[in-house]
Amino acid sequence: MNTGILILRLAVGLLFVGHGIQKVSHRLGGHGIEGGAAEFRADGFRGGRLTAAAAGLGQIAAGLLLGAGALTPLAATIAAGVMTVAVTVKWRNGLWAQDNGYEYPLVLLILPAVLTLTGPGRWSVDQAIGLLPWAPWWTAAAVGLGVASGLMTRALLARPSLQECAVGRRVMW
Repeated sequence: MNTGILILRLAVGLLFVGHGIQKVSHRLGGHGIEGGAAEFRADGFRGGRLTAAAAGLGQIAAGLLLGAGALTPLAATIAAGVMTVAVTVKWRNGLWAQDNGYEYPLVLLILPAVLTLTGPGRWSVDQAIGLLPWAPWWTAAAVGLGVASGLMTRALLARPSLQECAVGRRVMW
């Protein structure tokens, strides 16, 4: 069981790190911070470079923590926040990834939550420094806080639609 959890932690952690690196650099096929900013603007967000940097650095931090099995509830909080934003972006396309849906971000939200619930396993920083076992309520609190922060981020950084601009509402860019 510990071997399986280790493999899962490393795979999910490295995917998060890689995706974050793509957001902030030209490595791993990324388009750099400007490309990340353009992606967020195209998805209806304000903030440009800062938004892309925060998302990319959040993904890198979550991935490193998950991979190491360190402060697993914090890693799940960060991952849930970033992936909740991704789910909201892809929601209108339905569930399935083949239609640019939210299937993949949802899986990347659930896996860190499960790793918090099960614990990161024997070969983890959390185990080595005596932080285990995590109480089950930690999982709910960590993931709940992450989802709430993702929804708040979406609400705060969403650009107003063109209709809202056309009816004369005050627009803060």
